[in-house]
Amino acid sequence: MSADYDQEPFVPIRGHDEEAWAGYAAIGGELARAVERLGRPKTVIVVESYPGVRRAEIVAGFRQALSAFSLDVREAEDAALPPSGVQRRIERYLTDDRVFGYLSSFRIDEFYEADKLEDLRASIEASSAQIVLVTGFGASLAVRGDLRLYADLTRWEIQQRLRSGEIGGWRETQREDDPLKRYKRGFFFEWRMADRFKREHLRAADYYLDTNVRDAPVMVTGRALFAGLAQAAGRPFRLVPYFDPGVWGGQWLQRHIGLPGRDHPYAWGFDGVPEENSLYFRYGAVRLELPAINLVLFRSIELLGEPVYARFGAEFPIRFDFLDTIGGQNLSLQVHPDTAYIREQFGMAYTQDESYYILEAEPGAEVYLGLRENISADGMIADLRAAQAGEISFPAEDYVQTFPASAHDHFLIPAGTVHCSASGCMVLEISATPYIFTFKLWDWDRVGLDGRPRPVHLEHGEQVIRWDRTTAWTEAECVNRVEEIERGPGWTEERTGLHKLQFIETRRHWFSETVSHEQNGSVHMLNLVSGEEATVESVDGSFEPFVVRYAETFIVPAAVGGYTIRPSGPSAGRTIGTIKAYVRV
Repeated sequence: MSADYDQEPFVPIRGHDEEAWAGYAAIGGELARAVERLGRPKTVIVVESYPGVRRAEIVAGFRQALSAFSLDVREAEDAALPPSGVQRRIERYLTDDRVFGYLSSFRIDEFYEADKLEDLRASIEASSAQIVLVTGFGASLAVRGDLRLYADLTRWEIQQRLRSGEIGGWRETQREDDPLKRYKRGFFFEWRMADRFKREHLRAADYYLDTNVRDAPVMVTGRALFAGLAQAAGRPFRLVPYFDPGVWGGQWLQRHIGLPGRDHPYAWGFDGVPEENSLYFRYGAVRLELPAINLVLFRSIELLGEPVYARFGAEFPIRFDFLDTIGGQNLSLQVHPDTAYIREQFGMAYTQDESYYILEAEPGAEVYLGLRENISADGMIADLRAAQAGEISFPAEDYVQTFPASAHDHFLIPAGTVHCSASGCMVLEISATPYIFTFKLWDWDRVGLDGRPRPVHLEHGEQVIRWDRTTAWTEAECVNRVEEIERGPGWTEERTGLHKLQFIETRRHWFSETVSHEQNGSVHMLNLVSGEEATVESVDGSFEPFVVRYAETFIVPAAVGGYTIRPSGPSAGRTIGTIKAYVRV
């Protein structure tokens, strides 16, 4: 990774430059023209909103931008259940745990009251204003409207607002002061419900409103939005990366990307998680930011491939992210649940199998992986409990096997395998995507950045540890299982994993000449793990050449078909490497 790493990649959208507006003044001008085109004495504008949108800002911005019209505002959420009623319905899904709940399947209409919706409709009908603005999460339940807007924001921006305390949970009884519990409420209750509602209603929107930046909205027509999604699903693209500090964070990400200094070093880098990352679409001079999950929701088959969609639905099952411990500390000692446990305990359909691909490593770097031979399970659990109680520091090396880690090593981590990266590693983590289902067993006597002890879930972890994953098994099954698949002039393809118990396949290519990639019915996610630059090209001219640089993750939708990658720029004529992940179908 170098200063050339692109922190603001975008997808250029062709043919819709005149259907994008930035700022409330320009947006108000377009809405005023739309109202005039309708030619009605009263226009009802519905602004359906994702939870976390700054609705008060939108109302204030529209009041000023549409000041030539008399305007009434109706808050749709006045017709929702009171917070106490919402809480009664969802509390069994949220539990008392700081991190984990049970994935709910609610729909937004379950939280609105029919008589209050009728009263709201009557109030809208009775208004004598030229424009009635109806806002809120669930506003579309109240009235169809004459003009329909969808106000959206990205998951990362929601997290920033939750962390700062600017927003709380939707219809919560009182503001939760624990950021982990705020995130939990969104994950297990709000966001899946909001995505279901989005999938039903966004196609009907006349306009799409990007509300990520305070007082700087961007709007495109619904037609331009869906044209952009169609174009993105037919070409390689990158997600907008973001980086987050952590107690164990290192120095590599900040040094090699040129990130601004922080009080706490960067631990994570996310540039391959469509459910969390965003996309930039550029319409001429206007840049729109939207959640990448929108592409997954509305272009599922083209993006994922029909076999992957049939298996997972509208979910992106592969995740690439960075873990930086170079100059930092060990990650927490941890384990992931198997599929049966995660389904029964949390309502998830699949689990977080993963692997560590080592981009770079300091001398002496290690990975903790699997258990030592002939240890006592009862003894290990007893020591973990004593450590959790603050009675001892857990003697990890007595129980957990360590392996030396060097650049381009690949460690496979099937669910149930105890593991963590030690200090000195720059890890490209390749995993399935259930996000948060990591059971910490031991956290090296640390507290979080908020000064609170980081959650340890020994009560879950001890239920899923595979005690047969000892040194001999781990060494044979999980450490650098490299198998040459094929070679040609100037290139070699290797299979590096993942384990046969996991649904993700990874292939590494070393190449100094152009190498061909064939689609297999699955979306491909890749990273340039060696070399400064490569160019991805279409075999049929369906997309323009796409340049990637060291450590950049990129996605090739299943609809693309075949493509080639060649060294380019400063890497032309040199041997470089990519790692590719896809779903075994």
